Amino acid sequence: MTKHGAVVVPEDAVVAAAAAVGRHFSFPPPRTAGGDSCKKLAAQQIDLGAAVVGSWLDSMKASSPRHRLMAPAVADTEHDDWMEKHPSALGKFEALAAAAKGKRIVVFLDYDGTLSPIVEDPDRAVMTDEMREAVRGVAERFPTAIVSGRCRDKVLSFVRLEELYYAGSHGMDIQGPTAASKGEESVLCQPAREFLPMIGEAYAALVEKVEGVIPGAKVENNKFCLSVHFRRVDERRWGAVADQVRAVLRDYPRLRLTQGRKVLEVRPTIKWDKGEALRFLLSALGFSSSSSAAGDGEDDGDDDAFPIYIGDDRTDEDAFRVLRSRGHGAGILVSRFPKDTCASFSLRDPGEVKDFLCKLGEESVLCQPAREFLPMIGEAYAALVEKVEGVIPGAKVENNKFCLSVHFRRVDERRWGAVADQVRAVLRDYPRLRLTQGRKVLEVRPTIKWDKGEALRFLLSALGFSSSSSAAGDGEDDGDDDAFPIYIGDDRTDEDAFRVLRSRGHGAGILVSRFPKDTCASFSLRDPGEVKDFLCKLVTCAAA
Repeated sequence: MTKHGAVVVPEDAVVAAAAAVGRHFSFPPPRTAGGDSCKKLAAQQIDLGAAVVGSWLDSMKASSPRHRLMAPAVADTEHDDWMEKHPSALGKFEALAAAAKGKRIVVFLDYDGTLSPIVEDPDRAVMTDEMREAVRGVAERFPTAIVSGRCRDKVLSFVRLEELYYAGSHGMDIQGPTAASKGEESVLCQPAREFLPMIGEAYAALVEKVEGVIPGAKVENNKFCLSVHFRRVDERRWGAVADQVRAVLRDYPRLRLTQGRKVLEVRPTIKWDKGEALRFLLSALGFSSSSSAAGDGEDDGDDDAFPIYIGDDRTDEDAFRVLRSRGHGAGILVSRFPKDTCASFSLRDPGEVKDFLCKLGEESVLCQPAREFLPMIGEAYAALVEKVEGVIPGAKVENNKFCLSVHFRRVDERRWGAVADQVRAVLRDYPRLRLTQGRKVLEVRPTIKWDKGEALRFLLSALGFSSSSSAAGDGEDDGDDDAFPIYIGDDRTDEDAFRVLRSRGHGAGILVSRFPKDTCASFSLRDPGEVKDFLCKLVTCAAA
């Protein structure tokens, strides 16, 4: 993966998080898969191939939340009690972060019902662009895997992020990041390869005898397992779906039948599930993990990994049990309703999953000296959009969070004065914002002593190099360290940084320009092409 990170929180966050724990909530959870919820689930996770029709139908109905109807008071009491035992991962984010302190987070995500909503047609279960960006943000910081019952290629086509690990077919088809292998397929594990011909035959039979007979039924070939979806089947025919599937499987004794959310799963009779996939991936990433069956023994959790697994399905419970047996890590169930689960936390829906991932993927913010100006900048942005962008053709107002840019590159030159007039007119209502200019852009910034030069000083200090806090150009920077800063820029705003380098007495300011300009830079490059050549040469010299 690109970056392996650890959650960093203040020391007092551990104490505060512990104090906030509810009377039922226990985190980290016990190392065994014990507890009433896990014991109930263990009893439920049996081979359903021999189940009688009545119990099959009851189980299929139980996968639909609307069948869990009860008196409102009873429902509220049950929900409140369940939430105390499985609190929101968003509400307890600090407790989770404290538990992960000093460890390397590894993220595992189910797809359907977790990254995308459950939909009537499984082929339309697409994730939003916002969710994709949230997953991308997490993957930039931590190793991240999608663990799904779907075919690996199908999930990859939905997610479209090459930097992830993908474990399809309930973990029986695992591939490493294709981005790291230059597009070449990197298959890490396929423990059920010998079953492929048999699964192909069973798929054809199920299409003929289930999908072709019962309206709404859909059979999906996930390569190393099959899914029979009954979400769109008339509830009165659910029993018929189960009967037909079991009738087909009588000819394939080495395939077994399990159940998910409104789906029957046909899998090879091997000891492999999402929990085993989690173990395998942790091992492949260099973390220790025993090979004992989930819940049957103790995983070797004495490593510096902190796995976070988020899923909504019964099949995800195998992974939750592995996390319990490790003694650290966090299982997070996605559900609006109380369920027996081995997970420690909960999230209500994919929307909350996205919010959690965004929070997890946030970079550590080192410095935001203008935070107090955010509301004012937001107001000024709205006013500039209305009175400049909405009035002068070609003008574009860009919100850069702590400053605003009014681009006039595409404005008729005869209107440039009008742009400046309108911007100044707006800023009369915001005396704490100031106006500066760049290359065919007007910059609106807070009236604080902070610029690219101050940012350069701050970053040098954060990296362990000494630097005075004197205003750029007003005094001498303490350049008596072993840093040699190289700053490359093309804009007037970069001159603040060039001045800081001159005051240090060593370092190199490089102006990018084809034309002569007054500058505090010591060197020049003509264009971005020469910048690229310079950077390549710099890397080569550093590696020598």
